[in-house]
Amino acid sequence: QVQLVESGGGLVQAGGSLRLSCAASGRTFSIYRMGWARQAPGKEREFVASIRRSGDSTLYADSVKGRFTISRDNAKNVVYLQMNSLKPEDTAVYYCKSYGDYDYWGQGTQVTVSS
Repeated sequence: QVQLVESGGGLVQAGGSLRLSCAASGRTFSIYRMGWARQAPGKEREFVASIRRSGDSTLYADSVKGRFTISRDNAKNVVYLQMNSLKPEDTAVYYCKSYGDYDYWGQGTQVTVSS
């Protein structure tokens, strides 16, 4: 199994920045890609960004392109999501996800952007 623990959420004003972290443990050797998704109240969970283990391939949702940056530190088994120019519509619970033999989710971290 893979365990994922997110951190770094909080309350920020519109235009501000936050950096989320996700630490993976367990069968990390089985992970080939990691990513982030978010779920706002009353909405379905949606893809935000992902990065391949090698770090040479990243994907972003159109809604966050140019504002969010995903990166990873394989030595520490940590993936980051740098979020800049935050908007109120970015308010959601952000979940870390690992892709491998099986997919795993973290418990989520709340991000609230005030206008």
